[in-house]
Amino acid sequence: MRVAVLGGGVIGVTSAWYLAQAGVEVEVIERRDGVALETSFANAGEISPGYASPWAGPGMPWKALKWLFTPHAPLVLRPQWDPAMWAWILRMLRNCTAARYAVNKRRMVPIAEYSRDVLGRLRADTGITYDERARGTLQLFRTQRQLDGAAGDIAVLQALGIPFEVLDPAGCIAAEPGLADVRELFVGGLRLPGDETGDCHLFTQRLATLARERGVAFRFGTTIHGFEPRGDRIEAILTDGGRITADAWVLALGSYSTPVARELGLRLPVYPVKGYSITVPVADASKAPVSTVMDETYKVAITRLGDRIRVGGTAELSGYNNRLHAARQATLERSARSLFGAGGDYSNPGFWTGLRPMTPDGTPIVGATRYRNFWLNTGHGTLGWTMACGSGRVIADLVTGRKPEIDTRGLALDRY
Repeated sequence: MRVAVLGGGVIGVTSAWYLAQAGVEVEVIERRDGVALETSFANAGEISPGYASPWAGPGMPWKALKWLFTPHAPLVLRPQWDPAMWAWILRMLRNCTAARYAVNKRRMVPIAEYSRDVLGRLRADTGITYDERARGTLQLFRTQRQLDGAAGDIAVLQALGIPFEVLDPAGCIAAEPGLADVRELFVGGLRLPGDETGDCHLFTQRLATLARERGVAFRFGTTIHGFEPRGDRIEAILTDGGRITADAWVLALGSYSTPVARELGLRLPVYPVKGYSITVPVADASKAPVSTVMDETYKVAITRLGDRIRVGGTAELSGYNNRLHAARQATLERSARSLFGAGGDYSNPGFWTGLRPMTPDGTPIVGATRYRNFWLNTGHGTLGWTMACGSGRVIADLVTGRKPEIDTRGLALDRY
């Protein structure tokens, strides 16, 4: 059996790895000159299953409206004449109920938890390293209202049996000593001790090297232009490098899965939500984060990656563009400097942006399509790194006819 994986980001490479582990001949098709050069390149670095939550939730419409007029807001809307944008927004708004939030979160957390466990097994089996740490995640609340608002998430964590700690300021400082000098800025936190961190780009590069050693082929600099369907199967894809055939296909092109799938008449509710990050060197390890601190006010994640600090956040709806906006850098720096000002050297930060492939309900699309040999592994939004290994293992099981280790109901395209 020969499977072609379309996309060389973290989702595509993990899919290829687990397909190869299942004994399948695999080729990865990627339009860039290497792996993980787009959305997987400089994300926030957190592997946080417990924080696997949909953006769509109760109160989100009012928050979004307020944020439109707030400096340093976590959500930015750049309106344009794009029917896909407005259709996606309307679908997201329909998910902003307590009932749908609970359903969507219960779909997201299990695959995220499973993914962390699969990643752990991968580390043990291969010895792969990627500036990883297993020191938990601390969601930091600057106001009592934020802390009180975490009750809904805490209830879901309890229902799913996920370990957590609700901390007062002293407890937050015990978990993250670098916060000691700014204890007046927060009232408490929610800590998930089982969460991890790591450099997604480094991981993907090293996993691709291991995959090559297992026989996976990588075809870079190749752009897909079309398909050759025959009945309920895909016979080939057409690229600028010629015609490519395979027995089965896995679409893992992130935000670009939508226009590519459209060529087959598949309507994916995946839209790019732009994220930003800055990366700075650690200046004083005692004043830097130990793991990941989620600043609830700005929706910014501040993560320790070896001798660097990665600061990621912002959700910007502006279509398919990678323009860097200085105001977004200012928001990231404002959050990081206020909490870990002495911990990093902010004099010359590396500034980056990437397009997160978001679904309106927050849950990724992992599963079958109406074409019997064409599969989807996309729509992970801000959680591609968190869910990568689990999604890759699940899609490999589905493609090869094995029963996945977790319940995959509600993950496929047919939920729409």
